[in-house]
Amino acid sequence: MIALSFGVAAVSTGAIFVRMADAPALVTAAYRVGIASLVLLPATWFNARAEIFALKAKDVGLAVVSGGFLALHFATWIASLDYTSVANSVILVNTNPMWVGLLTPLMTRDRLRVGTIGCILLSVIGGTIIGWGDFATGGKALWGDALALMGSVFAALYLLMGRNLRVRVSLLAYIFLCYGSAAAFLWGAVAISGQTVTGFSGVTWGAFCGMALFSQLVGHTSYNWALKWFSTSTVAVSLLGEPIGASLLAYLFFKEALTGTMFIGGGLILLAIYLVARDEGRQGGDLVEN
Repeated sequence: MIALSFGVAAVSTGAIFVRMADAPALVTAAYRVGIASLVLLPATWFNARAEIFALKAKDVGLAVVSGGFLALHFATWIASLDYTSVANSVILVNTNPMWVGLLTPLMTRDRLRVGTIGCILLSVIGGTIIGWGDFATGGKALWGDALALMGSVFAALYLLMGRNLRVRVSLLAYIFLCYGSAAAFLWGAVAISGQTVTGFSGVTWGAFCGMALFSQLVGHTSYNWALKWFSTSTVAVSLLGEPIGASLLAYLFFKEALTGTMFIGGGLILLAIYLVARDEGRQGGDLVEN
């Protein structure tokens, strides 16, 4: 449980590092997974090379598609922080358990449980309240909220695509394939867009390294590791710590105000995610009925 708690703390720093980085969102996302992939390369080569080469083409393709959704997740979520507050962004991007519940029946032909539908509606109400508060501050904040929600949908698709693969593949091979393919997609997009990738300040380079080594390798990898030792519901509930930690850090470092609509809307979303995770644990891990 200590490792999982440390992972939550590490992930909570991601939005802070993004705010510190004076670089385009796409470039920031590319450096985040790019540096992480390079750090993983030696360990993967010596410890998981044979396993990766032995994978079926279908599994490699699944990993690449999963990494593509991870790339889209980071590109949209990081971009959202240019328009909306850290608190709103991390609350909305962490609604992915809701999207997992909503998308699973479409991909597996299973039916949503009534409790899951109720929690999805509760999260929609919370998101509407947050959006209403941002509507008063201007359209840019609403666009940031929309980008964060898109990032959450892409994260849900990333989890759904990679769920079966994680069962058959070791942690090191899994994260290298996912992070590496995400880096390839993002750097390809950077090259096509012609954005500048050098000449940044020392603070920005430090932020790149911080989000790659701490937020990505420690934070995200801790969640993937924890899935082997804890129930999905326990890991999902732990994710509720990220919006809280990131919001407090944003207040301390950037003096971002915590508004009433943020507390009310965010509270409803976090409650909905908690109820889904609790229900998942009681029902043996499924958000749907067969």
